Amino acid sequence: MLKKIFVTILCTTATLFGIGFWLKSLIPPAPDHQALARTQVTDIPYLHQASETESRGKILLVVTSVSRLGNTGKDTGYEFTELVRPYYVFKANGFSVDIASPQGGEPPAVMDKDDMGNFEYAFLNDTEAMETLRNSLPLTQVNAGDYRGIFFVGGKGAMFDFPRNPAIQDLIVALHNNGGVIGAVCHGPAALADITLESGEPFIQGHRISGFTNAEELFLIPDAEKIFPFLLEDRLRSNGAIFEEGPLYLNQVSVDNRIITGQNPWSSWEVTESMVKALGYESSPRQVTGTERTVEILLILEKEGHAEAKETLLQFIHASAKGKEVVDRRLLAMHGIVAVMRGELAKAVDIVRLLATAKSAMAGSQLAAEKVPFVIKSLA
Repeated sequence: MLKKIFVTILCTTATLFGIGFWLKSLIPPAPDHQALARTQVTDIPYLHQASETESRGKILLVVTSVSRLGNTGKDTGYEFTELVRPYYVFKANGFSVDIASPQGGEPPAVMDKDDMGNFEYAFLNDTEAMETLRNSLPLTQVNAGDYRGIFFVGGKGAMFDFPRNPAIQDLIVALHNNGGVIGAVCHGPAALADITLESGEPFIQGHRISGFTNAEELFLIPDAEKIFPFLLEDRLRSNGAIFEEGPLYLNQVSVDNRIITGQNPWSSWEVTESMVKALGYESSPRQVTGTERTVEILLILEKEGHAEAKETLLQFIHASAKGKEVVDRRLLAMHGIVAVMRGELAKAVDIVRLLATAKSAMAGSQLAAEKVPFVIKSLA
């Protein structure tokens, strides 16, 4: 009997170990951040378009000055990716960009290495951009009439110094009255909360708004209600917003005339490019990132199911035909882990299936790409 129990435990352990090893094999190694850290603005063709476009006016990016997360003692600030991506989208589309913060000077940044890509490292090596950031304008010295639009960068610190900030509220109302475009992403929409117009009506009353959801906040920080002054979704709803909620940690953007908001960091690209469109221009062509493709696949999985998500995944890979990492398998795996933690086991299984498909298809694409030179040589 003991022997049978021992054999059963051994077989089960071996099986679990094998499954774990297989799952780990589906996830590629992290990018070479040492190589990425050498990225220059000149290395990104998209950023060369700015010099070919006539000046279209100025945009103001606003970041938080808060560096501590409430009374927790933990560091916080603005999200670096949510600053960099809008900054370069506006620059590539012919706009000048200023950066402001409630206190002015160098604002506190949150940089997650997993989110750092060529745009982020190019920004760190961009002397002009870094000078603008380190010397952010105090909001009290900003004139709304100088700008065609304003964008509120996310980050947990924004929950503390964006709401009920007189300088921010004056800027928003003035820009809106002057026909300007207002954008915000993730926690950035906290700037729109608690603004009351002269009529006594909340500024966001009846407007479609997206922002970091209660579900997203509480999943990451279970005691968020004790740490933050309020939960963003609750406060936006209580001020009359029509809150539009998408799936957790996926792209969701609300375009309501000249108020454009996004749910989380994965919404940054679309929010900014929608602002460019609202300002009357077609957004300059930009190569879609692997992260964006992955988010699109996950959205299709949520709305249409595994078969449609798999088909889209294969279309992306076959369209590339270069054997490159055209989707972000590490992000895909992260969503699988989130699904497990939320008890959504069927979704987790579907994501693992997509990971396996991606690995297999990319390997096939790489093999085909390697054979091309030999085929050409033999034909010659």
